[in-house]
Amino acid sequence: MSGPLPDGALGIGWRPEICGVIAELSGLGFGEVIAESLPVRRRRLARSEVAIPDELTALINRGVAIVPHGISLSLGGAEPVDEHRIEHLAGCAQAVDAPLVSEHIAFVRAGGVEAGHLLPVPRSKASLDVLARNISRTQDGLDVPLAVENIAALFDWPDDGYTESEFLAELVDRTGVYLLLDIANVYANARNRARDPLDELLRLPTDRVAYCHVAGGHESGGRYHDTHTDPIPAEVLTLVSEFADIHPVPLMLERDGNYPPAAELLDELDAIAAAAHRPSITGHARSART
Repeated sequence: MSGPLPDGALGIGWRPEICGVIAELSGLGFGEVIAESLPVRRRRLARSEVAIPDELTALINRGVAIVPHGISLSLGGAEPVDEHRIEHLAGCAQAVDAPLVSEHIAFVRAGGVEAGHLLPVPRSKASLDVLARNISRTQDGLDVPLAVENIAALFDWPDDGYTESEFLAELVDRTGVYLLLDIANVYANARNRARDPLDELLRLPTDRVAYCHVAGGHESGGRYHDTHTDPIPAEVLTLVSEFADIHPVPLMLERDGNYPPAAELLDELDAIAAAAHRPSITGHARSART
């Protein structure tokens, strides 16, 4: 099933620190911007609008689709999602003419206390009810589709009543939401629980995948940590290859902090393209740097 982005597209997470390299990519299918990084510019008569950096505007003018990616809605929190946060996400989508927006299947606050981290929700009926309510509330405030992302979690709740695949399938069925499938998170969760990553991946509701994240991590203290600051492991690229052979979904490199030299970043994009048997998008960027 085709989603809001073109099948086979390759993308990257847009960050100011690497925007110069991104600007030189030819054939870039889409980019993703952290919604909370786009400030609101106040206008007269209490009106406001989302401010878009010039470098991001240049990509939009080239026809590159931009997806606002939220990190603070707390869809899995017991409290209703804050209307102002939904309005900001909707404003970001309008400002960049987005085909969709995305957020996480997680909670980040409770009782007014900010966790500062994406926390896993218990895979229970009560959590499904909360998530379905908050997702529906968010969808009602958006003019574009919503995709929700599976997160990497170092622990499971003791009252989990569903497997991750059962939980996500039920959530998708109840809300009609798209799935932002983070392949690196599937790998991290499977590895830390001594499960087969491909089996875990293929059990997910892949017919509703809007696009995929691909990111790096490292092992520490006997656990694999999804960091977004390390190179993509060969095992994750193998998962990408096996999944892309079945589902030609859009794939995106996700990097946050500890950005490598441009050549290494381009190598990672080429590694994803090669794993998915897709054309490289880095040729122009490499030529511009030689």
